[in-house]
Parts: sequence; C-alpha cells; structure tokens
Amino acid sequence: MISIIVKLFLVLLTPCILVFGFVLLTPRILSIDDIKNCAGPSQMQGVCQSADAIVAISGGDTNARTAEAIKLYRSGWAPVIIFSGAAQDKQGASNAAAMAQIAYNSRVPSSAVLLDEVSVNTAENASQVRNIVQQHGFKRIILVTSPYHQRRASIEFGRSLGDIATIINHPTSTDRFWPSDAVWWTTPGGLWLGISELVKIIFVSVSHG
Repeated sequence: MISIIVKLFLVLLTPCILVFGFVLLTPRILSIDDIKNCAGPSQMQGVCQSADAIVAISGGDTNARTAEAIKLYRSGWAPVIIFSGAAQDKQGASNAAAMAQIAYNSRVPSSAVLLDEVSVNTAENASQVRNIVQQHGFKRIILVTSPYHQRRASIEFGRSLGDIATIINHPTSTDRFWPSDAVWWTTPGGLWLGISELVKIIFVSVSHG
C-alpha cells in the first residue's frame, strides 16, 4: 500500500517539477543582461566598459527598446545609437526612422543617430548593422531588444559581427508583451513568446550548425 502511494506521489510530482523548471528557467535562457550589475559606464577594461554604439532593433515593443537605447545614451554608455528595422507599413516611414524621431524628440542630436531601414527580421538586423559597424570602425556595441528576444538576437549578432566587434547584451527593463520574468507565463501572449522563442533558438542553432 505504501509503495503504491509513493509511486502515485512520484507520478504526480514529476510533471509539477517539469512545469516549475520550465517556468523558472525559460526567462533565464531567453534573457541576457551583461551590464545589469554595472553602476554605470566605465573607461576601464571589463564588462562595464563604455561602448562605441548602442543598437536598438525594432519589433515587439519597439517603443520600449527605443526608450532603453535613449536611456543608455543619456547615461554615457555610448556616443551613438543605431536604430534598425524596416517599415511595418510599407507605405510609411521605416521603423528605424520612427525610432530616430523619438530620439530626436528626446533631444538626442541627429549626429548621434545612424539608421538601418531595410531589415525585416533579426538575421537581417545583424547583417545590416554589421555594415554600419564596419563602416564606422565600432569595436564594442550594446545590443538592446526585448527580454524574450535577447538570446536569439545575441546569437544572430554574434555570428554576423563577432569577428569585428564585441556584443554587449542589455534587454529592456519593461515590455508590454512580456509582463516580467516572474510572471511571463501568466498571459497567453507571454506564454506564446516564451515557447516560440525557445523553438526559434533551437532552429537558429541547428540551421547554422
């Protein structure tokens, strides 16, 4: 009788452990923040060293990504922001141009802004930004995107730019599609983003060998 109860308990406990692990580990896998423990930019060597440019890619909560890039710029992390993304509405301005306008409205000078207006996905963001980085001789860039997107973006940017620049990861602190790392799974949208990004990471890793 006792052995049956123990077996039943284990049968019920195993899926609970798997679900708990999935909920807990998914945001840790997806989100990377290399400078979260930095008090601010430093001129010294190390992860807290200031960068040459901040790269913010459109998609998801584009406004949050734009705001985070502006915040980093104002804090002195880099003297240049690169906004990357094609137009969502092909008849209108590019996402990159719309992001730049927000920066200008926040008193970021146009001389501090560079644009990639043709990228339609993360892989293209990386390849197009590579051209800009190479043209200007940037050696360190801070990559800004949403928490759920940071890992995959880091993989794509590492493959495209890793031979010419160091990639510093820094996701947005808020995102309207990703409630938070603690409760991401409590909304249908958050659950979908978590699962789909894990699948995309596997696909990207396999497709690139």
